[in-house]
Amino acid sequence: MSETYKRLFAKLQPVEQQQLLAFWDGLDEAGQSRLAEQIDAIDFEQLAELFTHRDDVADLAAILAQAKSPPGLKMGDAAGEISPEAAWAAGAEAIATGEVGVVIVAGGQGTRLGFDAPKGTFPIGPVTDRTLFQIHVEKVLARSRRHGARIPLYIMTSPATHEATVAFFDENHRFGLPADDLIIFCQGTMPAVDMRTGEVLLSGKDQIALSPDGHGGMVAALQRSGALADMDRRGIKYLYYLQVDNPLIDVAGEEYLGYHVLTDSELSSQVVRKQDPMERVGNVVQVGESLQIVKYSDLPDDVANRREPDGELSIWAGSIAVHVFSVELLRRMLSQAGAMPFHIAKKKVAHLTADGTRVEPTEPNAIKFERFIFDVLPHAKRPLVVEIDPAEGFAPLKNAPGAATDTPEYVREMLSAWYVDRLRRLGREVADGTILEVSPLLALDETELADRVPADGKLEGEVCLGP
Repeated sequence: MSETYKRLFAKLQPVEQQQLLAFWDGLDEAGQSRLAEQIDAIDFEQLAELFTHRDDVADLAAILAQAKSPPGLKMGDAAGEISPEAAWAAGAEAIATGEVGVVIVAGGQGTRLGFDAPKGTFPIGPVTDRTLFQIHVEKVLARSRRHGARIPLYIMTSPATHEATVAFFDENHRFGLPADDLIIFCQGTMPAVDMRTGEVLLSGKDQIALSPDGHGGMVAALQRSGALADMDRRGIKYLYYLQVDNPLIDVAGEEYLGYHVLTDSELSSQVVRKQDPMERVGNVVQVGESLQIVKYSDLPDDVANRREPDGELSIWAGSIAVHVFSVELLRRMLSQAGAMPFHIAKKKVAHLTADGTRVEPTEPNAIKFERFIFDVLPHAKRPLVVEIDPAEGFAPLKNAPGAATDTPEYVREMLSAWYVDRLRRLGREVADGTILEVSPLLALDETELADRVPADGKLEGEVCLGP
């Protein structure tokens, strides 16, 4: 019996997880090494604690009884406490002085889209089929060039997407982004456990059933990967956060950044005003002095439909997962035990039984553990909500063709409409039915479009402007 086996058994027996070594003798050296590495990476005491308290839930009824509409600002509101011009100037200064970085959460596959690759590599440009990744990177590059300052880009992958994402950026020469300004890092994982016994499941004889630890795992992954140290070295104060599936986001937009800076907020969140009380978005609410996000699946129908005397929804602020974090807040979260709690999800997880039989469950049989980035919100000082028009920055790619919304066709239409609308406001002639795409490297906004798109001529058909 090898010394490695003895060491692992001594670790597993006290926590009653020795079933993970059931197939050890039949594994080759590589398989044994792989399994040992996975076992060593698990905090079994933490896992046992999570399983013991698996049924503990927050008193959501108490939270919702106190919940009210969050205070905030509206993007572009000339009558607001902070003018759009002042906000833009503050955001521009933060970029120009090298205080801004961008993080993209990109751990998902395109499975729901029928796309067998990382979602960030999905072609979504209305005319050129630019990928989600390329659109975001070009916005970062364009803003960097506008202000003559470097904006580092941090991309968080998952084990399922990491290698393919790294290869994609290598093959495309990072779309022009300097090598030093791109850090691709992988989020952590958590083992799935049997929902009745708490035993860690094996997906293969040398493979523990692991799953990503959620977008809230970003905070720990930034530290583990060295990305947080990179931010310290650069003097990054503000981290602009987005998910990869929304190409309409104004990445590192000056005005939004400026509101964050001028209010001295530690966490700013973009929201849209819900039109349907049952919209599938997180609900931003104020509870006491802090802000929280309540998942749409946790919001009772009667609360979701509650209205104010003027007829407006009481719970109106829908999160679109676009945030600005002060780096100091993220650093503080790392030092506060329990600040980023794990949540449970009951799932169907394929696994091996003790005799090596593979089970493909038809009902949930396991618990997965994940963290949510919005759990940072209650810990933030001076949290800020910024309302935007959905047409200005919310076109997430979620569903396959044929769904009611958030399909590739819908997203391409929204991207085209954004530029068509602006060019028409500038007096440019755009024929009805025109499909328009503009590279961010040509123009990020209406001001640059006015300077760089000729006033003569008519745009019609399928048109791409810029490189």
